[in-house]
Amino acid sequence: MILELKHIFKDYQQDKMIVPVLKDVCLQVKEGEYVAIMGPSGSGKTTLMNIIGCLDRPTSGNYELVGEDVLRYRDRDMSDLRLDRIGFVFQSFHLMPRQTALDNVALPLTYAGIRKKERQDLAAAALTRVGLEERLYFKPSQLSGGQKQRVAIARAMVNRPKLLLADEPTGALDTKSGEQLMKLFKKLNQEGVTLVMITHDKEIASHANRVVHIVDGELSGGGL
Repeated sequence: MILELKHIFKDYQQDKMIVPVLKDVCLQVKEGEYVAIMGPSGSGKTTLMNIIGCLDRPTSGNYELVGEDVLRYRDRDMSDLRLDRIGFVFQSFHLMPRQTALDNVALPLTYAGIRKKERQDLAAAALTRVGLEERLYFKPSQLSGGQKQRVAIARAMVNRPKLLLADEPTGALDTKSGEQLMKLFKKLNQEGVTLVMITHDKEIASHANRVVHIVDGELSGGGL
């Protein structure tokens, strides 16, 4: 099991009120799975993604990633865990506008302390993997939306993480680019990448091998 959430609750405080966002969420994802978490706006799916991605902590519950109790980690250790084990793909590409595709993809390797020549080789290989071997030295302004998202995926994959998380990855793309992205995700999954994708779109969710639904902070089909 690559990740396991048990009885996750997440509350936020607004003035003197406690607002529940996630309610007793249980989820299991096996290594090599491709899972879509589908829900409408305000359902709690992004909060759930942030907890899975170790960007936020639940109010209560248990979370194991690759067999480790990550909620015992200190914030600095959480940061190292994200760098080593998790790749992120967001709706907004979050690319550095003045840097080339190669430099954008190499950025996580800089944080990991890898030498420049090796960083560039690994980044070039990651861009080749997503079909952008001829765009290594293009800046984001020279790329289409679909190409920018491929750069973001290459950056997410360059550290060879155990888990790839995608939050509304087609939200900023046209239909054709979205379809191409789904084909790429399918290819990566067939190569062994474990994928968890957040979406509100039924058609996009249908590309995953398993779909779980979240409504009003409650999950169905989590597999526990």
